[in-house]
Amino acid sequence: MRSLRDRCARPLRNLRLSVTDRCNLRCAYCMPEEEYVWLPRRDILRFEEILALVRVFAGLGVDKLRLTGGEPLLRRELPALVAMLAGEPRLRDLAMTTNGVLLAEHAAALRAAGLHRVTVSLDTLRRERFRALTRRDDLAAVLAGVEAAQRAGFRGTKLDSVLMRGVNDDELEDLLDYARAAGAELRYIEYMDVGGATRWSPEHVVARAEILERLRARYGAIEPLREDTSAPAQRFRLPDGTTFGIIASVTAPFCSSCDRSRLTADGMWYLCLYAAQGVDLRGPLRAGASPEELAERVRAAWSARADRGAEARLAARHEAPLLSIRSLREDPHLEMHTRGG
Repeated sequence: MRSLRDRCARPLRNLRLSVTDRCNLRCAYCMPEEEYVWLPRRDILRFEEILALVRVFAGLGVDKLRLTGGEPLLRRELPALVAMLAGEPRLRDLAMTTNGVLLAEHAAALRAAGLHRVTVSLDTLRRERFRALTRRDDLAAVLAGVEAAQRAGFRGTKLDSVLMRGVNDDELEDLLDYARAAGAELRYIEYMDVGGATRWSPEHVVARAEILERLRARYGAIEPLREDTSAPAQRFRLPDGTTFGIIASVTAPFCSSCDRSRLTADGMWYLCLYAAQGVDLRGPLRAGASPEELAERVRAAWSARADRGAEARLAARHEAPLLSIRSLREDPHLEMHTRGG
């Protein structure tokens, strides 16, 4: 089946599904504030509702699904939801992004339920720095989660590291060496000015070009891998065969090939990470809309999509955060921990 296309000929193929807006860490680049406005619990989609919407998206061409949060492992009985989603034959890839704190406890059950891959956020290997970045003393739990994922049989595990100048960019090489030893692939992520990054400034961004320059000085020649994919990371290989990726959303946006959209835990569908408005799917679903009616709502929105949010920010030579604390409190859907980052 040919995927639904937007006005820029981008297919609808990759859905990021937030299962909760809650998180057990308070990372400086995502949730730096003391207080947050949470989604009403009555609005959170039930598992059966999630499955119904995923089937609608699958019928329109989505074949990659990633569970996100907040922290998805805070959602009770998550393996049960994974098993339900794994039974949808049109999904070729079922993955999850987690901060890893609870992964050791749940890795085996998630693998048994049918989860294909995991990505773990890991921004530092230093305990005191982890505590300063997240306001929690959970580094040991995260590292144990990475090990548990390997024991459970997960392959293709990725580690995501948001680099911030003057904060953790001195661990560039250490993080890569750890990922290689752990049997995972590291992805460096440029620090983005979205959601709760209310203290963002361009001076804090460690650009892809600088990352490559510093790694060449340490490891030697770096080979870019040529792949026909819409994945956000450009991948590279070191002389010893180690591979890694860089997600350069700030300095080299990939809007032209972006096939991602985001469904929040309360059923709001966002067509771009930078989108200010979403499409309500929970309301029609709970009002009794048929799968065909829901599909038409999705089809109409995606067909009209022309979003190029990151490119627009780059072209505007932005120097300040995208959002203010006040605007985030007025609409919590603008938070990255709500829409799945």
